[in-house]
Amino acid sequence: MKMNRRLANFCAFLAICAAPVRMFGGTSIIVSVPEQKLAVIENGLRVAQFPISTSKYGVGDRPRSYATPLGRLVVASKVGAGAPQGAVFKSQHMTGEVLRPNAPGRDPIVTRILHLRGLEAGNARAYDRGIYIHGTPEESKIGRPASYGCIRMKSRDVVRVFDATPVGTPIEIVRTSISRALKQLTAGHHLAAN
Repeated sequence: MKMNRRLANFCAFLAICAAPVRMFGGTSIIVSVPEQKLAVIENGLRVAQFPISTSKYGVGDRPRSYATPLGRLVVASKVGAGAPQGAVFKSQHMTGEVLRPNAPGRDPIVTRILHLRGLEAGNARAYDRGIYIHGTPEESKIGRPASYGCIRMKSRDVVRVFDATPVGTPIEIVRTSISRALKQLTAGHHLAAN
């Protein structure tokens, strides 16, 4: 079972790597760490924007750092289609529990999971570290760094992003504004060093 899952993950990785990563040929995502916002881009135009939370431990990709990785990534897999808002996930499986926004006491992954895979040396560990875009019951903390490496969203917002982004969707996590990142990306500049 473990070997079949590894083989499936490896095959998915090869398919993603073989496909050209184009930020503006369809749907893409830009995440701004300083603005704590995520934008959905369609053919070079911002079509939606949401408040998010990145890591309270800063940026990076070191093991056990709990930091949010920067640079180019891709949606490697999606979990939770059709789950109710607030559905709790453990090890990418629904537990059967459903939490309301700002439920006291715990902070599990809820509603939807977009598992990210890094495409650069500076974010190559993202998949194995379990870096996701996911829902959180701690919606009152959205808009400021509060996660343990993932990109957290309100449940209603992560459903919209989940539905708009197929597996293979390119993502750019940047240390600049979304407006500036969008201008640089449309001009053909890479942003990982920014």
